[in-house]
Amino acid sequence: MLLSDSMSLLWLTYAVLSLVVLGTGYLGLAFLPRLPRLVITWTVAGIMWVPASFQLPLTTGEGVYQGFAPAVVVAGLAFLSHDGGAMLPALMLVAVAAGLGALVGLLLWRRGRRAAARQAPEQESEDKGRQDGGEARREPVIG
Repeated sequence: MLLSDSMSLLWLTYAVLSLVVLGTGYLGLAFLPRLPRLVITWTVAGIMWVPASFQLPLTTGEGVYQGFAPAVVVAGLAFLSHDGGAMLPALMLVAVAAGLGALVGLLLWRRGRRAAARQAPEQESEDKGRQDGGEARREPVIG
């Protein structure tokens, strides 16, 4: 059950919060054109969503705890604990995920441009039909 397994609940909470961060980040970058907005958002998504394994020594002295966490968190904690052996693989995963995220953003931008290019000739033919034989559009006037 989800409520009895705290690790599942932790990952679910992280997923929901990361979607909120990505959505607000995308909307916060509305002043940018679509290409950099998509690339930045998907780069951050790649950084936030790639998992990495980690090991922590148990406090009882016997054995280690092994688990998965977001790679950026593993890299940050490895940096704070001066553990270069754990930080390098996590940083490599973060770099690869950032590159893949930027690539996904670029592909989404290209897909959007192609869809807009396909709709543009249809829009022009409809506008010409209105101008040639149809009634001209009149804008409302206040006052």
